[in-house]
Amino acid sequence: MSHPTPWHRPMLPRPSTERHRTATVLELFFDLCFVTAVAQTAAAFEHELAAGKLGHGVLGYVLVFFAIWWAWMNFTWFASAYDTDDVPYRLLTLLQIAGALVLAAGASKALEEYDFTVITYGYVVMRLAMVSQWLRAARSDPERRRTCLRYAVGILVVQIGWVARLYLPDGAGLPSFLVLVVAELTVPAWAERAGQTTWHPHHIAERYGLFTLIVLGESITAATGTVRAALDTDVSLGDIAPLVVGGILTVFAMWWLYFTQSAPEKLNRLTTALRWGYGHYVVYASAAAVAAGLAVEIAHLTGHAHLERTVIAAAYTVPVALYVAVLRLLHRGAAKFGVLDIIWVVGVLAVLAVTFTSSPVLATGCVMSVLVAAVVGVSGRAAARTA
Repeated sequence: MSHPTPWHRPMLPRPSTERHRTATVLELFFDLCFVTAVAQTAAAFEHELAAGKLGHGVLGYVLVFFAIWWAWMNFTWFASAYDTDDVPYRLLTLLQIAGALVLAAGASKALEEYDFTVITYGYVVMRLAMVSQWLRAARSDPERRRTCLRYAVGILVVQIGWVARLYLPDGAGLPSFLVLVVAELTVPAWAERAGQTTWHPHHIAERYGLFTLIVLGESITAATGTVRAALDTDVSLGDIAPLVVGGILTVFAMWWLYFTQSAPEKLNRLTTALRWGYGHYVVYASAAAVAAGLAVEIAHLTGHAHLERTVIAAAYTVPVALYVAVLRLLHRGAAKFGVLDIIWVVGVLAVLAVTFTSSPVLATGCVMSVLVAAVVGVSGRAAARTA
C-alpha cells in the first residue's frame, strides 16, 4: 500500500457518515463543463422541432441526453465514495471533462443526423477514465475490491460494445443502442451486490441539486437568447411578454418544487438510491427540454416553426408535466396516497390541459405557481401538526 503524499493518496473509501461533506470545486467545474453538452443538445433539439421533425428530434434528444446524464451520474457516485483529490484523481477527472467537451461537439450531429461517431468517442474517453478510477479503488480498498473490479470490467466491456456499434449496419443502430443502454444501467446494480460502496447521502443529494440548478439556469440563459433574437425581428415586446412571464414563472416553480422536499434521508438503501439516480434522467432531460419548447413557441410567433399549433404547445407543456410527475414519484417513496399526492396529480393534469389553450406558456406558468402555493401550504400545515 502506498503512503499518502501531496501528489498521491491511497484511494480509500470515504465514510458515508462524514460530517460537513460538500461538493468540491473540481466537482463544480465538472458540472459547468458538462452543461455545455446539455446546452448543445437542447439547442439541436429546438432546431429539429422548429423544422417540423418531431419524432426525429425527440428520439435523437432522448438518446444523446442519455450519454450526458449517465457519464455525469457515474462520476458523481464514484466521487462520493472515493474522492481523494490527489493529482491522478484530478488528471483523470479533467480527462473526463475533455471527453464531455468532445461529446458536446458531436451532440448536434448525433441528434440531427444520427451520426454518433464523435459523441461515442467522447463518451468512451469519459468512461475509460472511470475504469482507471475503479482500478485504483480496487487496489486501495481490499474490502470492496470485488465491487470495484466488477465496475471496471463491466464498464470496459460495454465501452467495447459502443465502439463496435459504430461498425454495425444502419438498421442495427437503434436496437444496439438500446441493448447497450440496458447493459450500462445493469452494471451498478450488478457491481454493488458484491459490496456496497460508501456513497454519502447528503453529498449525493447536494450534487443532484446543484446540477438541477445548473440545468435550470441553462434553460433561462437559452430562453433569454431566444427572446433577444425574436426582439430583433418585427415582434413587439407586448407580443412576446406572455411567453417571457410564463417561462419565468415555470422555471421558478420548477426550482421551488425540487427544493421543497428533503432527499438525503430517502437515500438509505441501494434500491432507493438507484431509483433516485435513474429517475433523474427524466428530471434533467425534461428541465433542459423546457427551454427548447419555449424557443419553438417563440419561433412560431415569428413564423419560423413548422409544426401544428397543438404540437408546438405540447413541446413545452409535456416536459414540464414529466418533470413534475417524476419529481413527485422520486420523493414520495412508499407513503400512502394522500392529499399531497392529489395536488401533484392535479398539477400534472392541469399542465397537460393547458396545451389546448391560446397561451399555453403563460397558462403553464400560472398553473405551476398555484401548484407551488398548494404544495407549500399543505406541507407546512402537515409539518406544524407533527412538530
